[in-house]
Amino acid sequence: MAGLEDAVVAAAGRGDQVAVEELYRDLAPRVLGYLRARGVEDPEGLTDEVFMTVIPRLAELRGGAAGCRTLVFSVAHARAVDDLRRRTRGPHLSVYEQELDPRLVDSAETVVMGGVATERVGQLLDELGEEQRAVIMLRILGDLSLEQTAGVLGRSVGSVKQLQRRGLLRLRALMDDEGRIS
Repeated sequence: MAGLEDAVVAAAGRGDQVAVEELYRDLAPRVLGYLRARGVEDPEGLTDEVFMTVIPRLAELRGGAAGCRTLVFSVAHARAVDDLRRRTRGPHLSVYEQELDPRLVDSAETVVMGGVATERVGQLLDELGEEQRAVIMLRILGDLSLEQTAGVLGRSVGSVKQLQRRGLLRLRALMDDEGRIS
C-alpha cells in the first residue's frame, strides 16, 4: 500500500479533514475486504466503527503510515473477533428488508459470477486453521508487513512467517487437488 504517506497521517493527526478523508479513502476498502473475508455480519458498519475508533487516536499515533495501518488493522481484527464471539452466543434473527435485498438489484448472472469465486476462496480459507487464515488475510487483504501482522496478532515475526508459509502451502495443495494450478 504505497499510497498512504506519512505526511497525510501526520496531517490527519493534527485534525486536517482533507487528510482524514484521504486516509479513509486509502484504508477503508482494505478494511472492508478484510472484514468481509472474516465473515462479519455487518462489514460496512464495522468498517465505519473501526475508523470512528481510530480517528480520535491519530493525534497520539507514532510510526507514520505503517503505524497507522497497523493500528487500523489491529482495531479491525479486534472488531472481527468481537463480532464472532457475539454471534456464537446465540441466534440472530433479522427482519426481511426488501430494499436491502441485493437480489433485487443484480442479475442472476452477476450474482453467480461474482459469488462463485468469492465463495470458493472462502471455502479454501475455511480449510486453514484460524491462525493461518488470520495471517493470510492480514498479509494479503490488509497489505500488512510481517512485523505489522505480528503486532496485530500478538505473535513473533518468525511465527507469522511460519503460519503464512504453512497456510500458503496448504492452499496450494488444496488447489492442486482440484486441478486448479497447472
